[in-house]
Amino acid sequence: MGAADVVPGVSGGTIAFISGIYEELLESISSINFQTLSLLKEKGVKAVWKSIHGNFLATLLAGIAVSVVSLAKGISYLLENEPILLWSFFFGLVLASVLFVGKQIKKWRLSRGVLLMVGAVVAYYITILEPLVSQGASLWFLFLSGALAICAMILPGISGSFILVLLGSYKIILEAIHTRDMQAIATVGVGAVVGLLSFSKLLKWLFSKYHDFTLAILTGFVIGSLNKIWPWKETLTWRVNSHGVEVPLLQKSISPLVYDGNPELLMSGVCAVFGYLVILFLEKIQQTKSKNAL
Repeated sequence: MGAADVVPGVSGGTIAFISGIYEELLESISSINFQTLSLLKEKGVKAVWKSIHGNFLATLLAGIAVSVVSLAKGISYLLENEPILLWSFFFGLVLASVLFVGKQIKKWRLSRGVLLMVGAVVAYYITILEPLVSQGASLWFLFLSGALAICAMILPGISGSFILVLLGSYKIILEAIHTRDMQAIATVGVGAVVGLLSFSKLLKWLFSKYHDFTLAILTGFVIGSLNKIWPWKETLTWRVNSHGVEVPLLQKSISPLVYDGNPELLMSGVCAVFGYLVILFLEKIQQTKSKNAL
């Protein structure tokens, strides 16, 4: 998840989804509420730690932190120097995950197929939206940006940073961080906390009541998001990032046969296959874990 969060356009939620920890993650996040404070007063830290699945969250957050710190430079280098190979790896990984996740839907019916198509169309449409031009930011807008971005982070397929770019608040929030505008930073943070706790509860409820329907539409989200990580792109518009460097803003997917440059077809295929094998490896781990639990 940490490696995915470093790559703009790839959601950490996708990795949680395909690695089989998504529902446990939702369960852990949604268990944090006002009752947690009451439990802390009545039974102490140990009871609270158990109720929020503290070992799971601590291990996950530690893994994300280690990954971000150790892989950030390497991934940044690949994004700048070998973007086709990096995107090919993630494309193979996410594509294979569609098959893996699809097998978790207990009964495939027409209704599930329709929801999968709806999820795919919505996610694809989001990936081709033209970002809004910021007209300044009120506190309510920053609050909403934080809430929507964090919801996107736990949704498979769409990254939180990409949502901020679409809303036109990405640059505003970066400037607030650089200038240490604590009011703006705090507003975004509160929005993120409210969005995370409320949206995780909604997703948990959907999984408990409509498991296959929810799984189908989230799988559709992953399918639709493949457009965002397609390795061969044509840049239509550019933006200036926080370092004053021009980076792609709006892109469209194109065939590698008409790509302006070396499409690296052989190596990109190898990287995509490697991404696919990673999913097979994760699936084997999950199957072993399930057998041991029985």
